[in-house]
Amino acid sequence: MNRELIIIIEQMSKEKGIAKDAIIQTLESALLSAARKRYGIKLNINIKIEPKTGKISLTASKKIVKNVVNPNEEISLEEAIKSDSSKQIGDEIEAPIDLYDFGRIAAQTAKQVLFQKVREAEKEVIYDEYKDKVGQIASGTVIRKEKGCYFVAIGRVEATLPIKETLPNEIFKRGETIRAYIEDVKVTPKGPVILLSRAHTNFVAELFKMEIPEIYEGLVVIKEIVREPGDRTKLTVFSKGQQIDPVGACVGMKGSRVQSIVRELKGERIDIIPWTDDPRVLIARALSPASVERIGINEEEKSALAIVNDQQLSIAIGKKGQNVRLAMKLTGWDIDIINNSEYEKMKAEGHNTVEIEEPAKGKKDSKSQGE
Repeated sequence: MNRELIIIIEQMSKEKGIAKDAIIQTLESALLSAARKRYGIKLNINIKIEPKTGKISLTASKKIVKNVVNPNEEISLEEAIKSDSSKQIGDEIEAPIDLYDFGRIAAQTAKQVLFQKVREAEKEVIYDEYKDKVGQIASGTVIRKEKGCYFVAIGRVEATLPIKETLPNEIFKRGETIRAYIEDVKVTPKGPVILLSRAHTNFVAELFKMEIPEIYEGLVVIKEIVREPGDRTKLTVFSKGQQIDPVGACVGMKGSRVQSIVRELKGERIDIIPWTDDPRVLIARALSPASVERIGINEEEKSALAIVNDQQLSIAIGKKGQNVRLAMKLTGWDIDIINNSEYEKMKAEGHNTVEIEEPAKGKKDSKSQGE
């Protein structure tokens, strides 16, 4: 029986990922709970399970008396000296309790407590494992779809991917393997809940880290990144070494590196922009794929006026203002865009209040993918 107990403990440890010592402590706690229910809560009971042999020792602290009135709390001197000949009347001794005297109710209580404790320990193991993985990408298999969520098996746990956190018009089938960003791990009464996202901005950043060795190794750094899921992402990058071209490293040979990310994002357009501390150049690059001819800035108000030719105006603004909106988020500057005709008219009327210059090395230094 004792050997069988150890086998069960070892199997449970392997299957549930719980330390063997933790299961033994849980079992000891369960048996202790059952013993207290059987013998009374006032009884000072101790229990020990030998990890190697599985032998269970159950003892109770009893007072040595001349005449035993309450056998659960008292023991005669004659019985006490069988275990310890140095004991005297009035002393206390750890007296063994017959495990088979638990009874059916006590055994059932021990079983229930054990299962409950193991479930709690399993939940703690899952939480401890995944709380440190928040901010990483996980691969998993879609199990089912219900109540506005996909349920995804990652490892031995089930994670939740809300439909609102997927890309527009993205539909997954049962059994399909997907990648998603671990956004959060929450503790609930039913256990830890792992929340996934494919719409989070950092999902793209982590994809770049996975696909671009220079970013993973810290040689190329993503300075800023902004995104409208399913449509466009803009990110600025810089290199810690002059020998590495940050944009080239991200794009890869014939666009191979960034195209794998574009495919993962279902064709989402990606603008990779070399970062600079010159605001004129940065703003001009941020408006990629448009080409900016001239630009003026107001540093006090942190606002800018970008001038493009007539053919580039709609590209610079983007569909429903998306391109300029993302450029403003990326740079932190308020940006107005006008064409050459409007600028010449403003200048003639004396309305331009900022110094207009050509941005040195503008759009040609950035790369747009997925167009």
